[in-house]
Amino acid sequence: MSMEVRKIILVAGARPNFMKIAPLMHAIENQKTIEPILIHTGQHYDEQMSELFFKQLEIPEPHVNLEVGSASHAVQTARIMERFEKVCLEIGPAMVMVVGDVNSTIACTLVASKLGIVTAHYEAGLRSGDRSMPEEINRIVTDSICDYFFTTSKDANENLIKEGKQTDNIFLVGNLMIDTLMRLLQKATIEGLRNSEIEGLDDKYALVTLHRPSNVDHSEMLLSIMKALQKLAHHMPVIFPVHPRTRLRISDIGYRISEKQQLYLIDPIGYLEFLSLQKNATVVITDSGGIQEETTVLGIPCLTMRENTERPITVWEGTNKLVGVNDIEYEVEEILKGNGKKGKVPDLWDGKAAERIVSILIERIRW
Repeated sequence: MSMEVRKIILVAGARPNFMKIAPLMHAIENQKTIEPILIHTGQHYDEQMSELFFKQLEIPEPHVNLEVGSASHAVQTARIMERFEKVCLEIGPAMVMVVGDVNSTIACTLVASKLGIVTAHYEAGLRSGDRSMPEEINRIVTDSICDYFFTTSKDANENLIKEGKQTDNIFLVGNLMIDTLMRLLQKATIEGLRNSEIEGLDDKYALVTLHRPSNVDHSEMLLSIMKALQKLAHHMPVIFPVHPRTRLRISDIGYRISEKQQLYLIDPIGYLEFLSLQKNATVVITDSGGIQEETTVLGIPCLTMRENTERPITVWEGTNKLVGVNDIEYEVEEILKGNGKKGKVPDLWDGKAAERIVSILIERIRW
Protein backbone atom coordinates (compact mmCIF):
# COMPACT_ATOMS: atom_id res chain seq x y z
CA MET A 1 0.00 0.00 0.00
CA SER A 2 1.54 3.28 -1.09
CA MET A 3 1.95 6.11 1.41
CA GLU A 4 -0.01 9.33 0.85
CA VAL A 5 2.09 12.20 -0.49
CA ARG A 6 1.54 15.33 1.59
CA LYS A 7 1.96 18.82 0.21
CA ILE A 8 3.90 21.18 2.49
CA ILE A 9 4.10 24.86 1.70
CA LEU A 10 7.46 26.35 2.68
CA VAL A 11 7.25 30.13 3.08
CA ALA A 12 10.14 32.54 2.53
CA GLY A 13 9.82 36.30 2.58
CA ALA A 14 13.34 37.67 2.96
CA ARG A 15 16.77 36.64 1.76
CA PRO A 16 17.91 34.94 5.02
CA ASN A 17 14.73 32.81 4.91
CA PHE A 18 15.98 31.08 1.76
CA MET A 19 19.19 30.04 3.52
CA LYS A 20 16.96 28.22 6.02
CA ILE A 21 14.58 26.82 3.40
CA ALA A 22 17.31 25.53 1.04
CA PRO A 23 18.51 22.64 3.27
CA LEU A 24 14.89 21.56 3.78
CA MET A 25 14.34 21.48 0.03
CA HIS A 26 17.44 19.31 -0.40
CA ALA A 27 16.45 16.94 2.45
CA ILE A 28 12.88 16.56 1.21
CA GLU A 29 14.14 15.64 -2.28
CA ASN A 30 15.48 12.38 -0.84
CA GLN A 31 12.09 10.95 0.20
CA LYS A 32 8.73 10.28 -1.43
CA THR A 33 6.11 11.17 1.18
CA ILE A 34 6.38 14.97 1.12
CA GLU A 35 5.91 17.33 -1.81
CA PRO A 36 7.48 20.72 -1.03
CA ILE A 37 5.92 23.85 -2.50
CA LEU A 38 8.11 26.94 -2.18
CA ILE A 39 6.27 30.24 -1.84
CA HIS A 40 8.16 33.54 -2.02
CA THR A 41 6.04 36.36 -0.63
CA GLY A 42 8.27 38.93 -2.31
CA GLN A 43 8.58 40.87 0.94
CA HIS A 44 12.23 41.56 0.09
CA TYR A 45 13.16 41.24 -3.55
CA ASP A 46 16.26 42.18 -5.50
CA GLU A 47 15.83 41.42 -9.20
CA GLN A 48 19.58 41.69 -9.89
CA MET A 49 20.48 39.21 -7.13
CA SER A 50 17.55 36.80 -7.45
CA GLU A 51 18.76 34.41 -10.16
CA LEU A 52 22.29 34.29 -8.69
CA PHE A 53 20.91 33.63 -5.22
CA PHE A 54 18.82 30.59 -6.18
CA LYS A 55 21.69 29.26 -8.29
CA GLN A 56 24.16 29.54 -5.41
CA LEU A 57 21.79 27.89 -2.94
CA GLU A 58 21.09 25.17 -5.53
CA ILE A 59 17.31 25.41 -5.20
CA PRO A 60 14.66 25.91 -7.88
CA GLU A 61 12.86 29.20 -8.37
CA PRO A 62 9.78 29.45 -6.10
CA HIS A 63 6.57 27.87 -7.35
CA VAL A 64 4.73 31.10 -6.56
CA ASN A 65 5.91 34.67 -5.94
CA LEU A 66 3.27 36.80 -4.23
CA GLU A 67 5.22 39.95 -5.19
CA VAL A 68 3.96 42.02 -2.25
CA GLY A 69 6.90 44.42 -2.28
CA SER A 70 7.85 47.01 0.33
CA ALA A 71 5.20 48.83 2.37
CA SER A 72 4.36 49.67 5.98
CA HIS A 73 4.15 46.71 8.35
CA ALA A 74 0.34 46.78 8.32
CA VAL A 75 -0.03 47.11 4.54
CA GLN A 76 2.63 44.51 3.78
CA THR A 77 1.17 42.00 6.24
CA ALA A 78 -2.33 42.54 4.86
CA ARG A 79 -1.15 42.07 1.24
CA ILE A 80 0.62 38.83 2.13
CA MET A 81 -2.46 37.49 3.93
CA GLU A 82 -4.81 38.34 1.07
CA ARG A 83 -2.60 36.76 -1.60
CA PHE A 84 -1.46 33.77 0.47
CA GLU A 85 -5.04 32.79 1.33
CA LYS A 86 -5.77 32.31 -2.39
CA VAL A 87 -2.65 30.11 -2.74
CA CYS A 88 -3.65 27.94 0.23
CA LEU A 89 -7.20 27.47 -1.09
CA GLU A 90 -5.86 26.53 -4.51
CA ILE A 91 -3.14 24.11 -3.32
CA GLY A 92 -4.82 22.63 -0.23
CA PRO A 93 -1.59 21.84 1.66
CA ALA A 94 -1.36 19.44 4.60
CA MET A 95 0.99 21.87 6.35
CA VAL A 96 2.36 25.39 6.12
CA MET A 97 5.89 25.79 7.46
CA VAL A 98 7.25 29.26 8.15
CA VAL A 99 10.76 30.29 9.14
CA GLY A 100 12.31 33.23 10.96
CA ASP A 101 10.56 36.35 12.18
CA VAL A 102 9.63 38.59 9.25
CA ASN A 103 6.15 39.86 8.37
CA SER A 104 5.68 36.89 6.02
CA THR A 105 6.16 34.55 8.99
CA ILE A 106 3.28 35.93 11.01
CA ALA A 107 1.01 36.68 8.03
CA CYS A 108 1.15 33.17 6.54
CA THR A 109 0.79 31.48 9.94
CA LEU A 110 -2.34 33.50 10.64
CA VAL A 111 -3.87 32.63 7.27
CA ALA A 112 -3.10 28.91 7.59
CA SER A 113 -4.36 28.73 11.18
CA LYS A 114 -7.70 30.31 10.25
CA LEU A 115 -8.06 27.86 7.34
CA GLY A 116 -7.47 24.93 9.70
CA ILE A 117 -4.14 23.98 8.09
CA VAL A 118 -1.45 22.47 10.34
CA THR A 119 1.33 25.01 10.96
CA ALA A 120 4.98 24.67 11.94
CA HIS A 121 7.54 27.35 12.81
CA TYR A 122 11.24 26.81 12.37
CA GLU A 123 13.33 29.05 14.65
CA ALA A 124 10.51 29.08 17.17
CA GLY A 125 11.00 30.28 20.74
CA LEU A 126 13.73 32.85 20.12
CA ARG A 127 13.15 35.93 22.29
CA SER A 128 15.03 39.19 22.74
CA GLY A 129 12.69 40.57 25.40
CA ASP A 130 12.48 43.80 23.38
CA ARG A 131 9.00 44.47 22.02
CA SER A 132 10.15 47.66 20.31
CA MET A 133 11.54 45.31 17.63
CA PRO A 134 8.89 44.36 15.03
CA GLU A 135 10.58 40.95 14.73
CA GLU A 136 9.92 40.23 18.41
CA ILE A 137 6.20 40.85 17.94
CA ASN A 138 6.25 38.57 14.89
CA ARG A 139 7.99 35.81 16.87
CA ILE A 140 5.61 35.99 19.83
CA VAL A 141 2.40 36.07 17.79
CA THR A 142 3.54 33.33 15.38
CA ASP A 143 4.37 30.98 18.24
CA SER A 144 1.10 31.78 20.01
CA ILE A 145 -0.98 30.24 17.19
CA CYS A 146 1.40 27.65 15.69
CA ASP A 147 0.95 23.88 16.08
CA TYR A 148 4.55 22.62 15.93
CA PHE A 149 7.82 24.24 16.91
CA PHE A 150 11.30 23.53 15.56
CA THR A 151 14.02 25.16 17.66
CA THR A 152 17.72 25.94 17.33
CA SER A 153 18.73 26.04 21.00
CA LYS A 154 17.69 24.97 24.51
CA ASP A 155 16.75 28.50 25.60
CA ALA A 156 14.16 28.58 22.81
CA ASN A 157 12.59 25.38 24.18
CA GLU A 158 12.53 26.91 27.65
CA ASN A 159 10.83 30.06 26.35
CA LEU A 160 8.11 28.04 24.62
CA ILE A 161 7.46 25.90 27.68
CA LYS A 162 7.16 29.04 29.83
CA GLU A 163 4.58 30.30 27.34
CA GLY A 164 2.52 27.14 27.82
CA LYS A 165 3.40 25.11 24.73
CA GLN A 166 3.19 21.32 24.96
CA THR A 167 6.63 19.69 25.09
CA ASP A 168 5.44 16.97 22.66
CA ASN A 169 5.12 19.64 19.95
CA ILE A 170 8.58 21.18 20.49
CA PHE A 171 11.57 19.74 18.66
CA LEU A 172 15.17 20.85 19.18
CA VAL A 173 16.67 20.21 15.74
CA GLY A 174 19.71 22.47 15.33
CA ASN A 175 20.34 25.29 12.90
CA LEU A 176 19.36 25.30 9.22
CA MET A 177 21.55 28.36 8.51
CA ILE A 178 24.51 26.23 9.53
CA ASP A 179 23.34 23.43 7.23
CA THR A 180 23.65 25.89 4.34
CA LEU A 181 26.95 27.26 5.57
CA MET A 182 28.53 23.81 5.86
CA ARG A 183 27.17 22.71 2.50
CA LEU A 184 28.62 25.68 0.65
CA LEU A 185 31.68 26.67 2.70
CA GLN A 186 34.15 24.99 0.33
CA LYS A 187 32.68 26.93 -2.61
CA ALA A 188 33.11 30.27 -0.85
CA THR A 189 36.41 31.75 -1.96
CA ILE A 190 37.73 35.30 -1.85
CA GLU A 191 38.28 35.14 -5.61
CA GLY A 192 34.53 34.90 -5.98
CA LEU A 193 34.12 38.51 -4.89
CA ARG A 194 35.63 39.83 -8.13
CA ASN A 195 35.98 43.38 -6.85
CA SER A 196 39.29 44.90 -7.88
CA GLU A 197 38.60 48.09 -5.92
CA ILE A 198 39.02 46.30 -2.59
CA GLU A 199 42.59 45.82 -1.45
CA GLY A 200 44.05 43.97 1.50
CA LEU A 201 41.74 40.95 1.52
CA ASP A 202 44.71 38.66 2.05
CA ASP A 203 45.47 40.40 5.34
CA LYS A 204 43.36 41.65 8.24
CA TYR A 205 40.02 43.32 7.48
CA ALA A 206 36.65 44.04 9.09
CA LEU A 207 33.31 43.04 7.56
CA VAL A 208 30.24 45.15 8.34
CA THR A 209 26.54 44.57 7.82
CA LEU A 210 23.87 46.85 9.27
CA HIS A 211 20.18 47.12 8.46
CA ARG A 212 18.10 47.49 11.65
CA PRO A 213 16.10 50.73 11.98
CA SER A 214 17.63 51.41 15.41
CA ASN A 215 21.02 51.73 13.69
CA VAL A 216 20.32 53.10 10.23
CA ASP A 217 17.11 55.12 10.52
CA HIS A 218 18.31 57.60 13.13
CA SER A 219 20.64 60.22 11.66
CA GLU A 220 22.65 60.78 14.83
CA MET A 221 23.25 57.06 15.39
CA LEU A 222 24.11 56.39 11.76
CA LEU A 223 26.59 59.28 11.71
CA SER A 224 28.22 57.94 14.90
CA ILE A 225 28.50 54.50 13.32
CA MET A 226 30.06 55.85 10.12
CA LYS A 227 32.59 57.86 12.13
CA ALA A 228 33.47 54.76 14.15
CA LEU A 229 33.96 52.76 10.94
CA GLN A 230 36.07 55.60 9.55
CA LYS A 231 38.36 55.36 12.60
CA LEU A 232 38.53 51.59 12.21
CA ALA A 233 39.53 52.02 8.55
CA HIS A 234 42.81 53.62 9.70
CA HIS A 235 43.80 50.21 11.14
CA MET A 236 42.50 47.85 8.42
CA PRO A 237 40.21 47.71 5.40
CA VAL A 238 36.51 47.88 6.33
CA ILE A 239 34.15 46.20 3.85
CA PHE A 240 30.51 47.20 4.13
CA PRO A 241 28.02 45.70 1.63
CA VAL A 242 25.29 48.33 1.82
CA HIS A 243 21.59 47.81 1.21
CA PRO A 244 20.25 50.49 -1.16
CA ARG A 245 17.99 51.81 1.61
CA THR A 246 20.93 52.20 3.99
CA ARG A 247 23.03 53.83 1.26
CA LEU A 248 20.27 56.41 0.82
CA ARG A 249 20.29 57.08 4.58
CA ILE A 250 24.08 57.57 4.51
CA SER A 251 23.66 60.04 1.65
CA ASP A 252 20.86 61.83 3.52
CA ILE A 253 23.10 62.57 6.52
CA GLY A 254 25.68 64.08 4.19
CA TYR A 255 28.41 61.53 4.94
CA ARG A 256 31.20 61.34 2.38
CA ILE A 257 34.12 58.91 2.22
CA SER A 258 37.62 60.12 1.47
CA GLU A 259 39.22 58.42 -1.53
CA LYS A 260 42.25 57.61 0.60
CA GLN A 261 40.22 55.70 3.15
CA GLN A 262 40.00 51.92 3.36
CA LEU A 263 36.25 52.10 4.04
CA TYR A 264 34.59 50.30 1.13
CA LEU A 265 30.84 50.73 0.72
CA ILE A 266 30.00 48.08 -1.87
CA ASP A 267 26.72 46.93 -3.39
CA PRO A 268 24.94 43.87 -1.94
CA ILE A 269 26.71 40.64 -2.89
CA GLY A 270 25.77 36.97 -3.30
CA TYR A 271 25.67 34.47 -0.47
CA LEU A 272 28.91 32.74 -1.51
CA GLU A 273 30.74 36.05 -1.84
CA PHE A 274 29.55 37.20 1.57
CA LEU A 275 30.44 33.86 3.16
CA SER A 276 33.94 34.07 1.68
CA LEU A 277 34.41 37.51 3.24
CA GLN A 278 32.99 36.32 6.53
CA LYS A 279 35.11 33.20 6.95
CA ASN A 280 38.33 35.17 6.38
CA ALA A 281 37.45 38.31 8.36
CA THR A 282 39.38 39.52 11.40
CA VAL A 283 36.15 40.81 12.92
CA VAL A 284 32.52 41.07 11.85
CA ILE A 285 30.40 44.03 12.96
CA THR A 286 26.68 43.45 12.50
CA ASP A 287 23.13 43.77 13.76
CA SER A 288 21.93 40.62 11.96
CA GLY A 289 20.70 37.57 13.83
CA GLY A 290 21.89 35.01 11.29
CA ILE A 291 25.39 36.44 11.12
CA GLN A 292 25.72 36.09 14.90
CA GLU A 293 25.15 32.37 14.34
CA GLU A 294 27.44 32.00 11.33
CA THR A 295 30.38 33.77 12.98
CA THR A 296 29.99 31.53 16.04
CA VAL A 297 30.38 28.43 13.87
CA LEU A 298 33.22 29.98 11.86
CA GLY A 299 35.03 31.04 15.05
CA ILE A 300 35.18 34.70 13.95
CA PRO A 301 34.83 37.43 16.65
CA CYS A 302 31.46 39.13 16.18
CA LEU A 303 30.51 42.55 17.55
CA THR A 304 26.73 42.93 17.48
CA MET A 305 25.51 46.51 17.57
CA ARG A 306 22.39 45.92 19.60
CA GLU A 307 21.32 46.18 23.24
CA ASN A 308 19.87 42.66 23.19
CA THR A 309 19.71 39.53 21.07
CA GLU A 310 17.15 36.80 20.49
CA ARG A 311 20.11 34.45 19.98
CA PRO A 312 21.78 34.59 23.41
CA ILE A 313 23.46 31.22 22.86
CA THR A 314 25.86 33.01 20.48
CA VAL A 315 26.91 35.14 23.46
CA TRP A 316 26.84 32.39 26.12
CA GLU A 317 28.68 29.81 24.01
CA GLY A 318 29.83 31.53 20.82
CA THR A 319 32.05 34.36 19.63
CA ASN A 320 29.40 37.06 19.79
CA LYS A 321 29.52 40.17 21.96
CA LEU A 322 26.86 42.89 22.26
CA VAL A 323 28.40 46.34 21.91
CA GLY A 324 27.52 49.99 21.51
CA VAL A 325 29.00 52.30 18.89
CA ASN A 326 31.47 53.71 21.44
CA ASP A 327 32.81 50.21 22.19
CA ILE A 328 33.89 49.36 18.65
CA GLU A 329 37.38 50.87 18.70
CA TYR A 330 38.38 49.26 22.00
CA GLU A 331 36.91 45.86 21.10
CA VAL A 332 38.67 45.78 17.73
CA GLU A 333 41.97 46.75 19.37
CA GLU A 334 41.54 43.79 21.74
CA ILE A 335 40.81 41.48 18.80
CA LEU A 336 43.95 42.71 17.01
CA LYS A 337 45.94 41.90 20.15
CA GLY A 338 44.61 38.34 20.00
CA ASN A 339 42.10 38.86 22.80
CA GLY A 340 38.97 38.41 20.70
CA LYS A 341 36.10 36.38 22.11
CA LYS A 342 36.55 32.64 21.76
CA GLY A 343 33.66 30.25 21.72
CA LYS A 344 32.35 26.81 20.87
CA VAL A 345 29.79 25.52 18.40
CA PRO A 346 26.40 24.92 20.10
CA ASP A 347 24.91 21.44 20.24
CA LEU A 348 23.31 20.16 17.01
CA TRP A 349 24.73 22.99 14.89
CA ASP A 350 26.29 20.25 12.79
CA GLY A 351 24.82 20.64 9.31
CA LYS A 352 22.12 17.99 9.83
CA ALA A 353 19.17 20.03 11.07
CA ALA A 354 17.18 19.55 7.85
CA GLU A 355 17.53 15.77 8.05
CA ARG A 356 16.18 15.85 11.60
CA ILE A 357 13.24 18.06 10.62
CA VAL A 358 12.23 15.85 7.69
CA SER A 359 12.47 12.75 9.89
CA ILE A 360 10.16 14.38 12.45
CA LEU A 361 7.71 15.47 9.74
CA ILE A 362 7.45 11.89 8.49
CA GLU A 363 7.46 10.02 11.81
CA ARG A 364 6.06 12.25 14.56
CA ILE A 365 3.65 14.86 13.17
CA ARG A 366 -0.07 14.22 13.64
CA TRP A 367 -1.54 15.01 10.23
